[in-house]
Amino acid sequence: MNKVLRNPLAYALFVVPALLLYMTFYILPMISSLKYAVTSWNGINEATFNGLDNFIKAFHDEKFWVALKNNVYFVLFSVFVQIPIIIFFAILISGARRFLGFYKTTVFLPSVLSTAIVGVIWQFIYHPDAGLINQLLRAIGLEKWTHGWLGEEGYSMIAILVTNAWQWTGFYIVLVLAAIFSISKEVQEAGEIDGAIGWLKARHITVPLIRPVILVVMMLSITGAMKALDIVFIMTKGGPFGSSEVMATYMYKQAYSMSLFGYANAISIIIFLFTVVLTLIFHLLTKRSEEVEY
Repeated sequence: MNKVLRNPLAYALFVVPALLLYMTFYILPMISSLKYAVTSWNGINEATFNGLDNFIKAFHDEKFWVALKNNVYFVLFSVFVQIPIIIFFAILISGARRFLGFYKTTVFLPSVLSTAIVGVIWQFIYHPDAGLINQLLRAIGLEKWTHGWLGEEGYSMIAILVTNAWQWTGFYIVLVLAAIFSISKEVQEAGEIDGAIGWLKARHITVPLIRPVILVVMMLSITGAMKALDIVFIMTKGGPFGSSEVMATYMYKQAYSMSLFGYANAISIIIFLFTVVLTLIFHLLTKRSEEVEY
C-alpha cells in the first residue's frame, strides 16, 4: 500500500479524470466565451472580430447598468438582510428542546423544491387579486397597501429578493446549525457559569465560534446573487420595463432573443470578472480576521 501511495501514477489516476472534467466543462467554455466576446456573431454566420466593441457597448448600455444595479441589490440583500435572519433562526432553533428534527426539516424544505415550483407558488402569492398577501392586507383593513407586486416597477425587485431568500434561507440555516452543534459542551457550560445565558451567550460565545461558517455562508450568498437568473426569469422575465432585470437574464435575452451572441458572451465575461472582484474584496476584508479555535 505504501508503495502505491509513493507512486506518482497513483495520484495521476485520481487527479487526471477530475482535471479533464474541469477543463472540459469550465476552462474550455470560458476560453470559447472569451473568444466570441470580441466578435460580432449572430450564432449562425461566421463570427467577425470587433475588438472591445462589445465591452464598450455594455458600459454605454443603460439597460445593462440597470441589470448590474439589480445584481448589487441581490448581494446587499443577501449580506445585510438574509444573513442576520439566518443567524437569528439558527440560534433560535438550536435552543429547541423538542421537535428539533421537525424544525430543521421544515426550514430546509423550500431549498429542496425546484426554482420553477418556487417561482410559480410565489406568483400566486403576489397575485394582485387572488394572492395571499393582498387578501391578508384587505382582511385587516389595509387595502391601500395592496399592490400588483410583480407588475409594478417599484416592487417587482423586492418581491423577487424575498422569494429567493425564502427558498435558500433554510439551506443556510442548516449549515449554521451544524456549526452550532459542533461547539463543545464544555465551552458552552463555561460560558453559562460566567453568566452568559440566552442572547448574551449567543452574542459572546456562539456567533464568534461559528464565524468561519458564517463567512462561508456569506460567500455562497454573494456568488449565488451574482448568478441569479432562473427565479427572475420565471417570475417577471426581467419586467416590468426591465426593472427587475439582472445581468444573467439580460445576457440570455441578448443571445436568444436578439441573436447578439458576441455581445452576450461579453456580458458573461463581465459577470465573471465582477464576481471575481467581489470575491477578492470579501477575501481581503476577512483575511486578517482572527480565527476562533475550538
